[in-house]
Amino acid sequence: MPSELKYTHTHEWVRPEGEGVYTIGITDHAQSLLGDMVFVDLPEIDSATEAGEDCAVAESVKAASDIYAPLTGFVVAVNEDLEGAPELVNSDPYGDGWLFQIKVDDDGEDGDLLDSDSYLDVIADDDD
Repeated sequence: MPSELKYTHTHEWVRPEGEGVYTIGITDHAQSLLGDMVFVDLPEIDSATEAGEDCAVAESVKAASDIYAPLTGFVVAVNEDLEGAPELVNSDPYGDGWLFQIKVDDDGEDGDLLDSDSYLDVIADDDD
């Protein structure tokens, strides 16, 4: 699990790209719980996001799961490669399997996210 990323309690990861833009994906833990991805319903470009609100859906052979916006802002990009290859979320969740990018209203909002050690604690609590 990349230590330079930030994480949420709902298993999304967040990577700052600069100028208020953040790339969002789901963690390796989340994709392993879901199983083989068959479809990812991504948000529309220019749609508004509210931190903690659902904005996308990951569908696997096991279940459909909401993806929550970790930050408030608007969507500036989506990973169009997932349309034809949703399994990228399984094979490379922190790289080619990214989901979308958000431009935030407030760069300081990412201070509410978890570091990798805190996220590992969340996973450990989930397993208890």
